[in-house]
Parts: sequence; structure tokens; C-alpha cells
Amino acid sequence: MRRRINIRMSGLGGQGVVTSAHVLATAAAKEGKHAVSNPFFGAEKRMAPAESYCRIGSDPIYDRGEIVYPDVIMVFHPQVITMGKSYTMPFYSGIKREGLVIINSEVPLLTAEDVERLETLHVPVYYCPATQIALEIAGTELATNMGMLGALLGATKIVGLEAMDAALQDRFGKKYVASGGTATLDEAIKKKFAKKEQLLKKNMETIRKAYERGVAWAEKLATAVLV
Repeated sequence: MRRRINIRMSGLGGQGVVTSAHVLATAAAKEGKHAVSNPFFGAEKRMAPAESYCRIGSDPIYDRGEIVYPDVIMVFHPQVITMGKSYTMPFYSGIKREGLVIINSEVPLLTAEDVERLETLHVPVYYCPATQIALEIAGTELATNMGMLGALLGATKIVGLEAMDAALQDRFGKKYVASGGTATLDEAIKKKFAKKEQLLKKNMETIRKAYERGVAWAEKLATAVLV
């Protein structure tokens, strides 16, 4: 595994992109890694472009802000690609050689030019139906971000499931204070489930299902991901 992995998450408002970066960084910290997360967005409203960034490494991390050259790009909504709802265009701009792109979609979305460019950089593209998994397991598309995290963990093993479970406990099982649109989304998620225990259980089940698919996808590759 690389000593430092920079992850850029691109999605739309209301998908929990900011929450994803925070939970992932928390999980990494619980494994003794160094991690930093931060959001970037304009208008805090549903369906508006939103990005978040997560840096994970074995050494202290001092830089923050936008990740211009990511190792991993996660696309939480097809419109990031099909309608250009992204602060970075093309959405894969800056991706490092032998990086990874994970897209929440059941069907291919990239143009022939996009595919050629990413193949030149030896960047595999993993299409994971995270929203479908969220609906099947949790019964709500609000758990799409959990599906995306599971896909990342399965494909890269960057963080273990035990640490992720602990990070979810911190985020939703305790009194976590969020702000603005993130707080509103947290409340919407909690209202969807009668008890916190049910919320945590369904979130983790969604992560595990996507994790298993991610592992299976990575095993089909001729080379390991993010070594």
C-alpha cells in the first residue's frame, strides 16, 4: 500500500459525500493511521455539486484543502459525469498513474476518449451500483454513501471493516455535532430508522455487501490496486 493515499469524492448535495470523507478518516485514525478530511461545496442544497477530500497515510499530514492530484476518485452520482456537475472537469482531472476510479452506476458512463485516457494512465474503473445496494439492504438511497465506502474498502483494503464499524458508532451512535446541510442530512438519515441500533446495523450491512463486491472486482484484476 502506498504511504499516502489521497481520495477525492465527487457527488451531489444530499448524498452524504462530506459524511463519507469524515467517517473514512475516522476509521483510518482508529487503525493508527494519520488522516484528514475536509469538504468543498457551493450552495448547500440537494443536487448541487459537492466534493470532499480524504487524505490517509502512515506519516503526519499537514496539508488540507482541495486534492488536485488524487490517487482515488469516487463518483457518487452519474450526473457528475453526464451533466458535468463537478468542480473539476473532466471529473478525472489530475488522477495519478495507477490510481483508481469508482463510479456509482450500473452501466458504463465514460466516453471512448475518457476510457482511452484512463487506460493510458493504467487507472482501472470500477462501476459499483451503490444506490441499488443501499435500496436493497437499507431500504433508502440515503445509504448510497455507505455503499460507496464499502466499494472503496473492498477494492483497496485501505481500512478494515472493524475500524469502519467503530467510526460509524462514533458518527451516528454518539452525540456528534455537525453543521449546516450535513446536520440536516444526519437528521434525515436518523429519522428513516426507528432506532440508532437499526441505523448502524443497516449502514454496516450496506458497507459489507458493497465490500464483498469490491473484493470480488479487485480479485479479477491482473494487478493489485493502489500498491
